[in-house]
Amino acid sequence: MALILRRLGYDVAEAAMGLEALDQAHAARPDLIFMDLSVPTTTGVEAIARFKADPSTRDIPVIVNTAFHNGSAFVARAIAVGAAEILYKPMSFKGLQEVVQRYLPLAIKDDPQPLRFTDGSKVVGDLSR
Repeated sequence: MALILRRLGYDVAEAAMGLEALDQAHAARPDLIFMDLSVPTTTGVEAIARFKADPSTRDIPVIVNTAFHNGSAFVARAIAVGAAEILYKPMSFKGLQEVVQRYLPLAIKDDPQPLRFTDGSKVVGDLSR
């Protein structure tokens, strides 16, 4: 996801754990946060609750990116603590772009570079429009 967002022209900071995400949000003051629900040390739900309880981060939209199915207890709790939106894996390039444009409409590049994933000499994935 970070690679796709960078190709769309966004500055991206990454965190592997919930507590690290909290620290980075305080330091970087992002415009938008993507949070997986299953991250080590602090669950995504706990991290979202902390973002929303803190006056310095409560207004930053948090988009949940998850493989948990719609209607799961984790998804319901994420919404209850303040997640702005839920993206279900696997997500499409276009779906991700549409969500980002809802929250950051002016920052999208008009013509992002296509993303191609290669294995040696053959293309194994293509996220072009």
